[in-house]
Amino acid sequence: MTVYTGHRLAALIADRTGQPALAHDADVVGRVLPLRVGSHAADELIDWSRAPDDPLYRLLVPHRDLLAPADFAAVEQTLRNGDRDRLRLVVDGLRERLDPHPGGRDCGELRHPYPETLLVLPDQDPRRGRTCPTHCASCFRWPRYTGDPARERALGGPGALSAHLAGHPEITDVVLGGEDPLLMRAELLDPYVTALLDRPRIRTVRIRSKAVSFSPQRLLDAPDADDLLRLLERVVASGRHLTLLLHVSHPRELHPEPARRAVGRLLATGAVVRTQAAVLRHVNDDAGTWARMWREQTGLGLVPYRMLVERGAGARRCFGLPLATVLDVHAEAVRRQVQGRAPAVGGPVMRTERGPLAVDGIVRLQDGPAFALRALRARDPAPAGTVAYARFDPAARWWDELIPYGPGDRILIPGKPLTPADVTGG
Repeated sequence: MTVYTGHRLAALIADRTGQPALAHDADVVGRVLPLRVGSHAADELIDWSRAPDDPLYRLLVPHRDLLAPADFAAVEQTLRNGDRDRLRLVVDGLRERLDPHPGGRDCGELRHPYPETLLVLPDQDPRRGRTCPTHCASCFRWPRYTGDPARERALGGPGALSAHLAGHPEITDVVLGGEDPLLMRAELLDPYVTALLDRPRIRTVRIRSKAVSFSPQRLLDAPDADDLLRLLERVVASGRHLTLLLHVSHPRELHPEPARRAVGRLLATGAVVRTQAAVLRHVNDDAGTWARMWREQTGLGLVPYRMLVERGAGARRCFGLPLATVLDVHAEAVRRQVQGRAPAVGGPVMRTERGPLAVDGIVRLQDGPAFALRALRARDPAPAGTVAYARFDPAARWWDELIPYGPGDRILIPGKPLTPADVTGG
């Protein structure tokens, strides 16, 4: 598969759109955010005639809204001056400020989001690099692709995974994520799967992937496509529950025939295949798109799972929406789903430092309206199922912008340090 980045991507944009200005914008933004577009996305998904307003163009192609106007101007002027040293200083400064995880969250191959759950970020093929064939601007993690030595993960491979599982008998649920595991060569993924199957107490295996949307040929006619699918079949045959979680942001991603065939091959392994996505400005921020997407996914045998809230931090700021808007999109999409007799997806979910929180809606309390939040998984000290309330703010976009309705609501919502009364609900 051909991959376009840098000057090649700018040339592709100029050729497909006939608008040199859009190619210039991509060249400027790409100096900070080195997005790449695979040939499947370029040929099958993006409607170049509608650029820059096409939803998938907005999601996949560098455009000037990904940078603040002043930041775009700073990079553009430095490029015009031809000062490479100055350009590096400007770019490094912007990347540091735009980093979605300034604390270094991208480090570490093994993580414990919950006591019983282990998140594994498998080591990709060093000859190919740790990357995806097509980057989504809304979730782009630049430290993984720019070779920043300060952000290199401490990789241990399958051996480290086996040792970790041996030392943590409480783990029953393993998630394979990070750079797309289904894009790994089967021979590299196999040792990770074997390490899991060697531990009888591992009952659930989940794999996150975008391969169906952006590289369906990986599951169809890649030299080891059959080997990869047999690996998934091994997990199912072992009696484990295997879930493949596809990130699908727009209905068009599953329209090409190769994507539909890839879905069929995944379902044939016996895995449960679920979908999720965030509500993104200019991409899928209307109820009709979501209702259509859920109906079409259900028709393919997929299980629509979650609607996520986009944080909109850093380089993703142009995609974020107020919580109130996301709730409106969800409510109207569910209403249309009920009319279409397709299963409805639960309320929008925020992935926060205290675990995933469902935004169940807006309620009327004694002192005014409030967002109702519910903890879906437990991270101390917030137990799963706990409900808390935040004062309604029509402009609030994220968890850390919310104000607790009362002292006891700080158990889920940022505020002052937790007290014993907060933890007990007193």
